[in-house]
Amino acid sequence: MKKIRVLHISTAHQPQDPRIVFKQCQTLADEYEVFCALPNADPSVAPDIHFIRLPYYRRVIWRILITCPLILLRCLPLRPKLVHIYVPEFVPFAYAFRLLGAQIIYEVQENLHKKMHLKTINKGRFLQKAFLWFDHLARQNFYLIFTEHGYLSTYSQLAKPHVVIYNFPLLSFLEPFRRPYGPNPTHPSFFYIGWLSFERAIDTLIKGAALLKVSHPNVAVHLFGQCIFTAELLEAIPDYAAVRDSIHFYGYTDQRLAFPKSAGATAGLALLKPVGDYPESYPTKLFEYMALGLPVVTSDFPLYQDVVERHRCGFCISPYEPQQLADALTYLIEHPDEAQNMGERGQRAVEEHYNWRTEAEKLLLFYKRILYRN
Repeated sequence: MKKIRVLHISTAHQPQDPRIVFKQCQTLADEYEVFCALPNADPSVAPDIHFIRLPYYRRVIWRILITCPLILLRCLPLRPKLVHIYVPEFVPFAYAFRLLGAQIIYEVQENLHKKMHLKTINKGRFLQKAFLWFDHLARQNFYLIFTEHGYLSTYSQLAKPHVVIYNFPLLSFLEPFRRPYGPNPTHPSFFYIGWLSFERAIDTLIKGAALLKVSHPNVAVHLFGQCIFTAELLEAIPDYAAVRDSIHFYGYTDQRLAFPKSAGATAGLALLKPVGDYPESYPTKLFEYMALGLPVVTSDFPLYQDVVERHRCGFCISPYEPQQLADALTYLIEHPDEAQNMGERGQRAVEEHYNWRTEAEKLLLFYKRILYRN
């Protein structure tokens, strides 16, 4: 039997985006013919998915004027039965597929109603009004997927069914990077993956590392992710000069190349400040560290505490207190047996509760619900 054709579209995500490519598209590929339009798409990463390569523009205005019309040109002839979109700027263009009979899913991966003011680019009055209009159109006419339950406090009175599908780890993806817990006590290291910004407590991390270096001069912190700040702002952080040689910035890195560096790390770091939608959103990296068997150090938000303290797999601290960070890291360095136990408890928690398996089932069920009711 010929598979139903579905299409995933983003103008902004990375070509190896773990959720879009390795979780959602590959989950669907067993039952559907999956096409995926992404900037700089790389067909080699998932041979069972049909990739459509798009140009990448950092500014939303160019995505609207160039990328979105290009998507229509390349993808309308595919005549998919369902189109799954990930960015608000494509919402008005999705109506072209709807006119051809396709069902549309709009996925909300961040609560821009609470986060727009944090943007360093793609902000301003015009874009904010455009987002509100796009968002209203999606609420009234499309099916919605949310990556966090907390977003439902903003997104109420939806016209069509919705589902929450958490971005929990895909264990088969992380399996090649799992190693027995074995940090180097004389050269301790810490691991971070994700965007880097002041909202994500880069200043607290650097100040905490400086405090830690007094007692552990060989400490190293490995940071994988794009920096959303200038070199001048980084240099202006007090104590940065003292830890310059200990903080290693790798920039955006494919996870398959970054995660090997977690082997031998003392802990995984996931500090965020209480701004935007962070307090109501799980940081995916938290569960990835747990899946890798690392103890975690994260923010003291109730949502995070419910995971970390319940499973006793790390520390929740104030994202504004470098001394608390230094104390937590010192404890993990100096108590390796307990740190290992924390990592093992976290790993069990992910295997039992916080993994992609149950989310994949929700995704497949939601697709069936949409396609077969129409």
